[in-house]
Amino acid sequence: MIRFVLNVLWLVFGGGIVLALGYGVAALICFALVVTIPFGVASLRLASYSLWPFGRTLVPRRGAGMPSGIANVLWLLLAGWWLALSHLLAGLALCVTILGIPFGVANLKLVPAALWPLGQEVVETP
Repeated sequence: MIRFVLNVLWLVFGGGIVLALGYGVAALICFALVVTIPFGVASLRLASYSLWPFGRTLVPRRGAGMPSGIANVLWLLLAGWWLALSHLLAGLALCVTILGIPFGVANLKLVPAALWPLGQEVVETP
């Protein structure tokens, strides 16, 4: 129940809707460019994860091999570093207040996902 409440508060006050919309628009752009469809899929994964982060985590996907690693390097160079930096700065800013700490932690949880999204999958935490 507490995860549900935190996720609803995240949507309203933590910026979850804005993050999901941003990642969704990026996914649409990647899908339109055809060659970048794997990046669009990763962006949609980030959109769903940033929409509802409490009670979920990223784990390495079995069978994701070298192509996913190479694509992650491209992602890191082109988009990942500034996405991770924005999540890091937002997370630190939110951790300044006591009420913002859970939202700051959720943003900090998105940093590795923004850096290295391919070859990962979002799963429910027990």
